[in-house]
Amino acid sequence: MRHVIAVAAAMLLSGTAAFAADVGGNYKVAGTNFDGSAYSGTATISPSSNSTCRIQWQTAGTSSSGFCMLANNSLAAAYKLNDSVGLVLYELQSDGTLKGFWTIADKEGAGTETLTPDK
Repeated sequence: MRHVIAVAAAMLLSGTAAFAADVGGNYKVAGTNFDGSAYSGTATISPSSNSTCRIQWQTAGTSSSGFCMLANNSLAAAYKLNDSVGLVLYELQSDGTLKGFWTIADKEGAGTETLTPDK
């Protein structure tokens, strides 16, 4: 977990911040849990400044929300899901898709997640 946080910090501190508005909008969510099982849903990213945003997910009958930061082609988000705190790291693709990995504090493992712009 410390490694994930260190990588996130390094990604966010390198280079200049891109505009969070570039990723603002609605997305389709497709991901895998720690055990490899699939889930899907929707997400909304709302810019709150030039480099920060709010993110909300609706997946598998649950909702979670957090805040995010965009730097270069990376988006990091911290979120709360029930009583747990999590971290997700996405890489912005040329087509606007966000591909990444997520984890939950004090849990072993990581899941994957792709956010595809809902046009």
